[in-house]
Amino acid sequence: MAPPAKPITSPVSDAWYPTLAVFMLAIGLVLTASFFIYEATSSKRNCSLAKELTTGGVASVFLGFGSLFLLLSAGVYV
Repeated sequence: MAPPAKPITSPVSDAWYPTLAVFMLAIGLVLTASFFIYEATSSKRNCSLAKELTTGGVASVFLGFGSLFLLLSAGVYV
């Protein structure tokens, strides 16, 4: 006989969704602003591809997870 199935639960409490959304979106927006400022102020000679990719990648991760937690806090379960 099979054991009873456990319900799937989130590793993060539902009460933390709005807080995580605000902080992750804020960090992502700050990093995005930093990326745009770096692109606007650096010349072609001293620009670094690694810094651009790192800043853009980290900003997109924070904006992606911030958007996910924003949708979860609004009740849109994706």
